[in-house]
Amino acid sequence: VITRPEMEIGRYHWMYRSSRPHRYHHVPALRGNISPLGIQGCFECCIKCLGGVPYASLVATILCFSGVALFCGCGHVALTGTVSILEQHFSTTASDHALLSEIIQLMQYVIYGIASFFFLYGIILLAEGFYTTSAVKELHGEFKTTACGRCISGMFVFLTYVLGVAWLGVFGFSAVPVFMFYNIWSTCEVIKSFQTNVTVPGDQICVDIRQYGIIPWNAVPGKACGPILENICNTNEFYMSYHLFIVACAGAGATVIALIHFLMILSSNWAYLKDASKMQAYQDIKAKEEQELQDIQSRSKEQLNSYT
Repeated sequence: VITRPEMEIGRYHWMYRSSRPHRYHHVPALRGNISPLGIQGCFECCIKCLGGVPYASLVATILCFSGVALFCGCGHVALTGTVSILEQHFSTTASDHALLSEIIQLMQYVIYGIASFFFLYGIILLAEGFYTTSAVKELHGEFKTTACGRCISGMFVFLTYVLGVAWLGVFGFSAVPVFMFYNIWSTCEVIKSFQTNVTVPGDQICVDIRQYGIIPWNAVPGKACGPILENICNTNEFYMSYHLFIVACAGAGATVIALIHFLMILSSNWAYLKDASKMQAYQDIKAKEEQELQDIQSRSKEQLNSYT
């Protein structure tokens, strides 16, 4: 006859059979690059490392560096050529364009600061992309997000948004000299076309720089007409400045696209960190519940052992 305590012990072993401690057998280490889970050679390690590269952040960084480099380098040289053209052909008195020269020199110093800032900022955003990608989590083990980390990621989102809006203004401002040089160049083309028609004199076609407000109205000569204007368009300084301003404007546009790309990446990373923090809280609660369940099972086992 089976007694009641024996029935309770049998029911316990049937219900909690999986709770018995397992015995682990030692697995001998394998030589070479072969692990117990499979072959991990140099190729597999390279593939794993390449999987940890945030390619979206890398593309945005390269585009940002290229755009800023084009804007800063071409803009600096183009501004220098613009001052030379004004001094030689439109404002022969130094006092007339002294203010413009100071503004252009100040803009060149600003260009130096922009280049340095975006070089550091691009590297920081690239590093942030490395440390928030899920592939880095797999390479370096489980990491835990903190409120400080999420705050820093949100700060990058806000700062990138502000920089993107500012660069939209820079892009629009860089289109102004392109528009001015295009007007001068198109006027020179009109003069060349009128040379084939003897009934229309080319001397009546002029370009007055004073109407753009970059030099005062009392500047001498202030304008160029006919063959003089055509000679200005044929100089290397005008040709280089015109095309460099176009490239600088394109660089500003590329920087705007890169910042928009960065903004999307940072927003995605911030959402990832937010979800990771929620998952971390869920894992902590789950681990706590499992520990409580194990404690209950251990107490039940002690009580059953006391019955026997």
